[in-house]
Amino acid sequence: MRRLNNIAVTGGAGFIGSNFIHYIFESTNFKGNIINVDKLTYAGNPENLASIESAFGGTRYFFENSDIGNFNEMSALFKKYDIDTMVHFAAESHVDRSIHGPAEFITTNIVGTFNLLEVARNLWPGREDVLFHHVSTDEVYGSLAEGQYFFETSPYDPQSPYSASKAASDHLVKAYKNTYGIPFTLSNCSNNYGPYQFPEKLIPLMLLNLMNDKPLPVYGDGRNVRDWLYVLDHAEAIWFILNKGRTGESYNIGGENDEENLAIVNLLCQKMAEKTGQPVSHYTSLITFVKDRPGHDRRYAINCDKIKKELGWKQQVTLSRGLDLTIEWYSSNRDWVDHVTSGEYRHWMDRNYGNR
Repeated sequence: MRRLNNIAVTGGAGFIGSNFIHYIFESTNFKGNIINVDKLTYAGNPENLASIESAFGGTRYFFENSDIGNFNEMSALFKKYDIDTMVHFAAESHVDRSIHGPAEFITTNIVGTFNLLEVARNLWPGREDVLFHHVSTDEVYGSLAEGQYFFETSPYDPQSPYSASKAASDHLVKAYKNTYGIPFTLSNCSNNYGPYQFPEKLIPLMLLNLMNDKPLPVYGDGRNVRDWLYVLDHAEAIWFILNKGRTGESYNIGGENDEENLAIVNLLCQKMAEKTGQPVSHYTSLITFVKDRPGHDRRYAINCDKIKKELGWKQQVTLSRGLDLTIEWYSSNRDWVDHVTSGEYRHWMDRNYGNR
């Protein structure tokens, strides 16, 4: 019987991790403790959890500014908080960054995961009341032809340094169950969007550029297809897995919203026009097609029948509603946007997108 008393969330100050922590405190009856373990790289932001810190800090919510690659630090944290559940979000996750600099992806995504597994192996020997949940991506499966879908049994075929590093970490987690008996569950999700997303990904980047009348850079012909999942639906799915998922099983989590990138950009233009009263052509004229990135997978689409049938989860937020909520959040949180788009991020964007 799983304990679920002291949950360590790696990367909890990032986009999906912080939304997961909000979901736990605001939408469940969880009575235990959350320990947020985050190195605070460019995409980690304690401001994402200011309200949680205010309400629960020091009582049921604890923040540890630590590196998952430091074995001694992680061992000390496991012991200090008597960790019984690991929810492992911490990862370098932007494909473009992995193309420009893959080393960090190998270090964080592979070596960092290995280090956490080693800590679990040393401190959880023979235990069945603990759980290591590994959060991964549908990108490990590679690219799909029209009409095909990713299943949990689909063969891995990663095409970028990012997806290859996540595929390697998936295999490590599974190997530690087979070799050392570490209880795990694993989830592979589609493209997330929603509040607190760092504006290097498609939806927040386009949204902020729309707000500032800046060009909307679309790779290639814009026909690459992604499945869009509202982040709080993802958070709920992980909560279902922690509570009801079968040990040693993988679960696909998707939004079942397969759309071309260009269609998403046009939809954002339409919604922004409705919000501001500007003609939609004012925004669509900002669309700029740019050179495609290397190894750009053509199509992703998730089949998530398994989690629906076995655990009773289903999406709650439609794509249109999710985009409305996302636009409203970014429009109402300009101070947050200005803060996260300053400094190192802005320099990186200028270097890599300045000519677009």
